[in-house]
Amino acid sequence: FYDRWSGMGCAQTPLTQCGFPPELRRRRWTILLRLRAELGPLTSAWVHTPPFVADTNTTLGPPRVNSVSVSPESLLVSLSPPFTPEPGDLLQYHVSYWENNTSPTVKKLSESKTLFQIGNLKESTLYCFSIQVQLKIYSGHLLQGEQSAPECHRTALS
Repeated sequence: FYDRWSGMGCAQTPLTQCGFPPELRRRRWTILLRLRAELGPLTSAWVHTPPFVADTNTTLGPPRVNSVSVSPESLLVSLSPPFTPEPGDLLQYHVSYWENNTSPTVKKLSESKTLFQIGNLKESTLYCFSIQVQLKIYSGHLLQGEQSAPECHRTALS
């Protein structure tokens, strides 16, 4: 967009990685990077990366489960998204859960809140769940997050 190169504050460093400066942390911007190796007065040719747009070139991590409260018939789950949402972000959490027995039948539910209940469960029974976040981006496309590791909890005895 600017048609000029800007430094990222990583010149003349032995490090093999460099973080984006705050002014470049825009999800919809197309970022082009170039880099070269330097050894004293010797320099390599510039190498250019393919265009990067965070909204489309990012793999979302799984949501983080903060806490699970058990009751005889439900699990109350509190979680955090894998990133700090921006105003207007539409996040959906897809929950897969099952009774932890020899032939589990997976049930699914979708939630838009970070505090939700998995209900209609049997008392004193071990249930497992896994959660995946989905982000609807401005273009209408959906970015799927990674599935969280299964987590198991026993419902309470009434």
